[in-house]
Amino acid sequence: MTRNQSNGSAARATRRVVFVAGPGTEILDLVGPLQVFARAAETFGKQNPGPPPIYSVEVISASSQRSLVTNCGVRIAAHKTFREVRGKIDTLLVAGGTAIEQDEINADVVRWLKKIAGRIRRIGSVCTGAMLLARAGLLDGRRATTHWNWCHILIKRAPRTDVDPNPIFIRDENVYTSAGVTAGMDLALALVEEDYGSRLALQVARNLVLYLRRPGGQSQFSAALSLQLTDRKPLRELESWVLDNLNKPLTVPVLAQRVAMSPRNFARVFTKEMKTTPAKFVERLRVEAARRRLEESQNSMETIAGECGFGNINSMRNVFQRALKIAPGQYRRHFRHVKRPRKAKTK
Repeated sequence: MTRNQSNGSAARATRRVVFVAGPGTEILDLVGPLQVFARAAETFGKQNPGPPPIYSVEVISASSQRSLVTNCGVRIAAHKTFREVRGKIDTLLVAGGTAIEQDEINADVVRWLKKIAGRIRRIGSVCTGAMLLARAGLLDGRRATTHWNWCHILIKRAPRTDVDPNPIFIRDENVYTSAGVTAGMDLALALVEEDYGSRLALQVARNLVLYLRRPGGQSQFSAALSLQLTDRKPLRELESWVLDNLNKPLTVPVLAQRVAMSPRNFARVFTKEMKTTPAKFVERLRVEAARRRLEESQNSMETIAGECGFGNINSMRNVFQRALKIAPGQYRRHFRHVKRPRKAKTK
C-alpha cells in the first residue's frame, strides 16, 4: 500500500498523464489507456473524497493543429499542440497511428520529445507509438515491443533496440512499450498499480469489464486465440475438449486419437499449423487456466495444480516460473481480487 492509499486524500498529488497523438491515430491506442487513468482517478476519488484528483489526463497533438482525425474517421480535439505544452509531466505515452507508422511526424516533434524526455518520470508507447520513441532515440540500448505485425519494421528502424515480439508490454527502467490496441489498457493498469497498488488496478479492470488483467510477460497471443487461426476444423475444435480435460494426460497419442489422426501425422500437422508443439500448446492452456483460477477462485494451490493437469505444486511452480517469470503463490497475491466482507446494516 502506498502512502497515497494509506492517507486517503492527505498528502496526495495529481500525476499529469499526457497522451501524444498524431494524424490517423489508432483510436483505441488513445482512448483505451486514457480511460483507465480517468477511471482510476474517479474510483480513487469516490473512496477518498476531496481534492486533488490522483491523475489529470490530457491529449497532445503531434501536429500544428489541435484537431485530429483518427484512423476510423472520428475527429477529436486535443487539449494542446506539442508546442503549447508547459509544466511538469509525470507520464507521457505515445499512441500509435498512421502518421507515426508512415514516418510522417514533423522533425520538430522529435526534437521536442528528445528535449523533454529527461524531465519525465516515465515515458512509453502504445502499439506503433514505439516508432516515434525509436526515432527520438529513446529506445536505443533498450528492450522494447510493439504490435506483432510491426515488430519487423521496428527492428529496421531501431537497430540498437532489442525488439521482442512476444510480450504485451515491456518495462526497461522508466521506458515502457506495449503491443497493439487493447494491450495499451494492460500497460495503463500496470502503471496505475505501480502508483496506487493492485487493489485499485483490479477495481478499475473490473469496472471496465476487462476479462482479466494481464501481466506484461504474457504472450500477445493466448493459446486459444492461436488455435482459432488454423483453417483445420478438427484442430479448432480440439481446444474446447482440451480445456474440459486438463486434468488428464494429454499426450500426443491421446490428442491424435481425438482428431482421428495418427500420432506422427498429428504432431507434424499441428506443429506446422500452430508454429508450436502439442506439448507446449497444452502447457500454455494449463497455465492460462491456472492463472484464472488463482485470480478468481478460493481453491487451494494443490487443487488448482490437479485441476489444470500439473500433477503437483512443484510442477506448476516450475512451469509458471518458465512461462510467466513468477511463482503461482506470488501471482495469486499480486493479482487476486479479495472481496471485502459486507458491513452489517444498522437498524
